[in-house]
Amino acid sequence: MRVALLNTGTELLLGDVQNTHLAFIAGEILPLGLRIDEQRTVPDGAAIREALAELFSRTEIVFVTGGLGPTTDDITREVAAELLGLKLEQNAELLTWLQHRHKTRGFKWTARIARQANVPTGAQILPNENGSASGLYFRANINAQSSSPHLFLLPGPPRELQPMFRKSVMSILRPMVKDPTALDRRIYKIACLGESIIEEAIGEKVLAIEGIELGYCARLGEVDVRIIGEADGIRRADAIIRDDLGLSIFSTTDETLEEVLVRLLAERKKTIAVAESCTGGLLAHRLTNVPGASEVFVAGYVAYANAVKIDMLKVDRKLIETHGAVSEPVARVMAEGARQCARSTYALATTGVAGPGGGSPDKPVGTAYVALASPDEDPIARKLLFPTDRETFKQLTAQAAFELLRRKLIQ
Repeated sequence: MRVALLNTGTELLLGDVQNTHLAFIAGEILPLGLRIDEQRTVPDGAAIREALAELFSRTEIVFVTGGLGPTTDDITREVAAELLGLKLEQNAELLTWLQHRHKTRGFKWTARIARQANVPTGAQILPNENGSASGLYFRANINAQSSSPHLFLLPGPPRELQPMFRKSVMSILRPMVKDPTALDRRIYKIACLGESIIEEAIGEKVLAIEGIELGYCARLGEVDVRIIGEADGIRRADAIIRDDLGLSIFSTTDETLEEVLVRLLAERKKTIAVAESCTGGLLAHRLTNVPGASEVFVAGYVAYANAVKIDMLKVDRKLIETHGAVSEPVARVMAEGARQCARSTYALATTGVAGPGGGSPDKPVGTAYVALASPDEDPIARKLLFPTDRETFKQLTAQAAFELLRRKLIQ
């Protein structure tokens, strides 16, 4: 069945609101063997009618989000009724519910709110337990005089749409898909390896499995590998990916690398401190964004100036004079200094040339060192080269430091 998703709302196209509906709906319907074949985002107004009219001619299921509220720009209900040739009638039960909802919450009632009780003839009301805009479902060919797909009108806010989708929409979709193909989807998150290297390792072998769809999504410092297919093919592809990529896979869920680190440290009852120069506090920022970080994160030292490296982290002045602040010896001492100061199990350190100036022939812009101090061995350091803009440089350096610690924790 061909499925389309139409997101409405000028705020989406202006970038004022992040559109999360595609990821959610696509994930919910995949176990039924359904895929989103087309997704559009249109502003409020006439564009909704034009998009729906076009989608009606080549789809079997259409999901529409937004435009079901009480204001003048909420016209999705009216547009759908017009296109389907259905009369809008006020639903007494829905009106009573709206009035009760507003009264119990102390909201002022206005005539505009009553619009949300208007229901096209034959449409099924999808209750909204988290807002005032009920959803609507129109069965395929609801008006015998014209052809139309199964149509679902859903509220825009995710906190309203998602419970409604799981409770009401899925109960309608399940019997609609008579012989669902049991599709499965797996994701493998890999840090600090290039997309082409990963593809070379697994690409041909995975694609040789009949019915398997393989895809890659490159992000800053990591790559997501995605496979979709039926159970047997997924099992075979999974074995190949795990055999060939092994310890490079840091997660098979939506966990970020810093979330994995916090979890691993907590499971092992270990702690972490960071000493940052070129990353300027980014490691500490990312780690402390993770719920539960207080169990494992002890301290962060932003030692940007050489004097602070010397005073706070006990880096020998002669070491900086001999090797430079951006060097392997300095990175190692920074890490050990942070570990000693914070009395943590582990400590990470970063130092580098973020640019655009400050580089030299032996240390060009983009040079970075990350170091890890541990209780059971001498500090280790890695030299890296990320010749890019400052923000990207910082993110890539942080990712490399986190991966250095992750590898230590799982060895």
